[in-house]
Amino acid sequence: MSATRPIEDGIVRDFKVNLSYGEYLHLDEILHAQHPVSAPEHHDELLFILQHQTSELWLKLIIHELRAVLAHLAKDELKPALKGLARVKHIQRTLTEQWSVLATLTPTEYAQFRSFLGTSSGFQSYQYRAVEFLLGNKDRRMLQIFDDQPAARELLADLLGTPSVYDEFLRYLARHGHPVPPPILERDVTQAWEFHPGLVPLFRDIYEQAEQHWEAYETCEELVDLEENFQLWRFRHLKTVERTIGFKRGTGGSSGVAFLRAALDLTFFPELYAVRTEIGVPR
Repeated sequence: MSATRPIEDGIVRDFKVNLSYGEYLHLDEILHAQHPVSAPEHHDELLFILQHQTSELWLKLIIHELRAVLAHLAKDELKPALKGLARVKHIQRTLTEQWSVLATLTPTEYAQFRSFLGTSSGFQSYQYRAVEFLLGNKDRRMLQIFDDQPAARELLADLLGTPSVYDEFLRYLARHGHPVPPPILERDVTQAWEFHPGLVPLFRDIYEQAEQHWEAYETCEELVDLEENFQLWRFRHLKTVERTIGFKRGTGGSSGVAFLRAALDLTFFPELYAVRTEIGVPR
């Protein structure tokens, strides 16, 4: 038995004209995009940088998928929309699990390079804001944070005026005979979603008559999964920050843990949670 295996004759070796793995992925750019700022350079800063860079790459894919979901819902293409939501859910699980890697950074280790971060903060992630906008948590005030990043501001401005995934799902339901109240279909989509009690009976009918409304029922549960995953991500973020810096203020000026804890009260699809209280209760 050999400890090595032969290189097969058919394996491409000449990349003067052939496209290589590294060229296709632009690995030179990616692998040289980590620039620690601590002086002297601290060993653990590379972990901190890579954690956030990889998170941004996954957020980019979530945005890509959710925009496709919007397009599919608008064209009544529910099956590919559900496929997109399923992919997003897997990405969310990966993002959540990544916090366990950053949690290996002890308070003492982080303190040795934290001051070099200046005012940079995850709060300034425009892609995170884009995901929130796509899911309905819109806030026009966020645009001004990116006045010095025209492309980021343009993306958020575009998504501010675009129906959210929930908006498009409700429009889909209306087109398929479900009694969505007209004011909801005509609402100003630049505003953050607010709870509409008139939707709860509609969702109750979908849930209690699931066999008749299976596709709508399945989509409701996919959205609940997506929101739950988002909340788990937020919670792991909060706990990682808490174990690393305690209750210090964030580098970007936020209150830190308290600010992150307040986000746990935010919800994208409140009616899909409210309906659970009504199911099985006599009308």
